[in-house]
Amino acid sequence: MAPVATTDKAPATNGNGNGHPLKVRAQEEEVIFNPFYSPAIADDGDTSYKYAQYKPVFPKVKWEPLTEISVTERGLLADPSKTSLFSAGKVKHLTPAIGTEITNIDLRQLTGAQKDELALLIAERGVVFFRDQEINIYEQLDLARHWGPLHKHATTPVPKEPGLEEVHVVYNDHSRRPDPSAFSKLELWHSDVTYEIQPPSTTSLKIYAGPEYGGDTLWSSGYALYSSLSPGLQKYLEGLSALHSAVAQAEGAKAAGLPVRRDPIETIHPVVRVHPATGWKSVYVNPGFTRRIVGVPKAESDTILNFLFHQIGENPDFQVRFKWEPNSIAIWDNRVVTHTATFDFWPATRHALRAAPHGEKPISVAEYEKEGKVAKDRQLEIWKQQGVDIDGLLPKQNGISRPRGYND
Repeated sequence: MAPVATTDKAPATNGNGNGHPLKVRAQEEEVIFNPFYSPAIADDGDTSYKYAQYKPVFPKVKWEPLTEISVTERGLLADPSKTSLFSAGKVKHLTPAIGTEITNIDLRQLTGAQKDELALLIAERGVVFFRDQEINIYEQLDLARHWGPLHKHATTPVPKEPGLEEVHVVYNDHSRRPDPSAFSKLELWHSDVTYEIQPPSTTSLKIYAGPEYGGDTLWSSGYALYSSLSPGLQKYLEGLSALHSAVAQAEGAKAAGLPVRRDPIETIHPVVRVHPATGWKSVYVNPGFTRRIVGVPKAESDTILNFLFHQIGENPDFQVRFKWEPNSIAIWDNRVVTHTATFDFWPATRHALRAAPHGEKPISVAEYEKEGKVAKDRQLEIWKQQGVDIDGLLPKQNGISRPRGYND
């Protein structure tokens, strides 16, 4: 478990006892913090900031626990060729394993069919990027609702503008500096709120303000991680489940003196899940929220998770990196990728808004295959499409595995 935030010092006042923070407070006292478990409560006091209405606030409300809800997998309704979407914009894949950029398209103008095709493309490619998007937060929420009921985060901030409690605010300015002694870079890799019963699916983040350089985000493919493993390890992981916990995130909020709007939970999910639209297997653990593998000795759990976490964070073959510009938006499938931000931009301001629809309850390989379907290895399926003879890449009759590429 990563260290939680320490309680911030009391803010300076304007001298008349009304408790309003001085605009100069941030210049006089810079607060250091853990950027993962400590919520984004920075505010340099600049009320002239163009997007001040979207700065972070923490309403003191209490929500009931989430229960299982029905969702429709829109990718299953899409034309597999994605003709409607591809005819509307220019598509460029950024790496073999993950990441696609689409240009000459306006997300506000997508038809229902194009939204379904985009959901399928994101499910296949992990994350899709767009630039120069004028879509506002209300339109972003509407787009996200096409893919599922929206998630409301229990601890992170919402915008100051009323009525946007389904929005997650990402905000840092010079008043709060990330403290490298409080976390390791590996701990920052995560899939959003995987402790929920139905964690998010097709998640979008739009940047409103950012540094000239720095503040990039990286994504890592759970499909590619699964494909890189030996068949024996793949089979072993498919039979395991892991516990995902909200406790550290809730403790981080409490330590900062902030409300926790929904009580933290811990949920057990399969270590390998199957995406319902692609049928591909993906490793589903992350350093941010996965605490242990269930039913195995602690030493075994720690070793397996540590190996998988380091593969997520350190293997560049699984990753794509995106340099943000104002009005850039990334949409990723939270079920099959992990991501992390670089905190190399302080003291610049970085501000973004996220919308996250709920997905299905994670599906194990065994559950997916109950009805006669076959869960698949993404890399083998791609090679088949490319005309590669994969017979020599599969285990031999005597049980000895042959190498399947560089990552093995």
